Amino acid sequence: MSAHARVAGMAREPVQKAALLVGLVFLLVGVLGFIPGVTTDYGTMEFAAHHSEAKLLGVFQVSVLHNLVHLAFGVAGLALSRTASQARLYLLGGGAVYLVLWLYGLIIDQDSAANFVPLNTADNWLHLFLGLGMIALGVVLTRGRAAPRTAA
Repeated sequence: MSAHARVAGMAREPVQKAALLVGLVFLLVGVLGFIPGVTTDYGTMEFAAHHSEAKLLGVFQVSVLHNLVHLAFGVAGLALSRTASQARLYLLGGGAVYLVLWLYGLIIDQDSAANFVPLNTADNWLHLFLGLGMIALGVVLTRGRAAPRTAA
């Protein structure tokens, strides 16, 4: 396949496809978080506070900020899926961010002002699996590939 076809996105590496798919899922989740009915108790949604009782699919506590973070991660996934090295960075870096968010959710008191995202137990478990899953994709889908070299 020609270099032009690869640049045009017709031939994607598996890690690029994974980053694109993860990005699309984040976009979908971000949009769904703003849809009443899909998000229960929608009227209680706040910008950023633990008082938001809005729950995506009736399970995952969300706020405007939480939804915007999902949208931002989605846009980042789409943008960084353009090259294999950027896709790997997205999956590894995003996975690390979600693991930090998981730890944060475990440490804070869910009824305190520190829970500004907001997070609940379901979110914490999801963040753990997202973090581990994204890192696993970034590692497994690039295993055995030579690291890109930078010009000196």
